[in-house]
Amino acid sequence: MLSKTRGIVLKTTNYSESSLVAQIYTEAFGTQSYLITGARKPKAKIKANILQPLHLLEIVATHKDNGSLQRIAEAQQTPSLREIPYDIIKSSLALFLNEILYKILKEQESDPYLFEFIHQSIRWLDETHLNLANFHLVFLIKLTRFLGFYPITSKQALPYFNLHEATFSNNLPEHPQVLQEPHTSIFRKLIESEYSNCDRIKMSAADRQFLLEKLLDFYRLHRTDFREVKSLYILEEIFR
Repeated sequence: MLSKTRGIVLKTTNYSESSLVAQIYTEAFGTQSYLITGARKPKAKIKANILQPLHLLEIVATHKDNGSLQRIAEAQQTPSLREIPYDIIKSSLALFLNEILYKILKEQESDPYLFEFIHQSIRWLDETHLNLANFHLVFLIKLTRFLGFYPITSKQALPYFNLHEATFSNNLPEHPQVLQEPHTSIFRKLIESEYSNCDRIKMSAADRQFLLEKLLDFYRLHRTDFREVKSLYILEEIFR
């Protein structure tokens, strides 16, 4: 039976001489692997260039619950990304986000709220003309809301953030997985910000890099399958 759904491309792998297997995070079925026959042929019905990472699709595909490869009958970009593929900063951020999402969503079941958050985040990145130096930090923080370890804030400006407990505290924990001032205050501002105003948060390149590394530590503490992020060095280069 054919079903229509929105999807976000995560990864493609060559399959035979002319076909591809695409891992796509779908709104209706979670993450699925789809066989697209003939995608690398010159006159392919579904062309490989629309299956680039983080491209937004509407697809018509089979869906079987037996764990086998699904098949896509129709696919189109909706909407087409206009700036991410051609802008060096946006494409670098997209590469980083894609690596994070591929790790997180490998076996993700359907979650319409998570899907909508990621979909809207990609669209905002593609369309904005604001400074993007803090975008990836805010994205990582917002994503934790859907993963079950969103930071617990308090009305008081507490000086420490315990990464193990995901809470702010007056007491310095005995382990090293903690944020201290001035990074605690910057982190709190990032939590409270939106994409549209996070460019107003001022910090040095060194502080930004430190907070990014701590955020990735935060993910590793709460996701046992979350390992090294290979694209991290790219952000170090473009935002230093």
